[in-house]
Amino acid sequence: MPLSEILRYNEEFVASKEYETYHTDKFPTKKMVILSCMDTRLIELLPKAMGLKNGDAKIIKNAGAIVKQPFGSIMRSILVAIYALKAEDVYVIGHHECGMTGLECGPLLDSMKDRGITQEMIEVLSHSGINLEGWLKGFKSVKEGVENSVEMIQNHPLLPKGTPVHGLIIDPDTGKLDLVVDGYANTVNA
Repeated sequence: MPLSEILRYNEEFVASKEYETYHTDKFPTKKMVILSCMDTRLIELLPKAMGLKNGDAKIIKNAGAIVKQPFGSIMRSILVAIYALKAEDVYVIGHHECGMTGLECGPLLDSMKDRGITQEMIEVLSHSGINLEGWLKGFKSVKEGVENSVEMIQNHPLLPKGTPVHGLIIDPDTGKLDLVVDGYANTVNA
């Protein structure tokens, strides 16, 4: 979609005051922060399948709903949602048929080279200590990806003790949610 089309639509959206339907504040009404995949099928489906409306949750999206770095931007966003925006529960929600399942670095690097990234640049990054193989790699299964992300969040030294961290998998066709990790069961003795 061209930028001009987006801006034209936005002008009409604002002029007709359609934004009033979505008015809320910055605090999540249902006190939850969700880490989900950026898959296009989940944009509207995930909130509807969870019974959420605008303002109910903080939603963070990335490829695969993955937390790989304990001090990266995903974990920082989760901590900000908890400490500054009053979220109490964390939900990691992967989905069936995720493109990160079985994703390997090689084909991505080949695609990058096809689009102008030089082998020299890749080598510079590698020699600079950046592990492209690990950074660009997906997971064996969605369940494993969700479990690993939940574990990374649960064990973070800055996460408040007793914070429930749940893991689920959504079916991108039906919206059915399958429980992988019950965060309440893991916080009973916290």
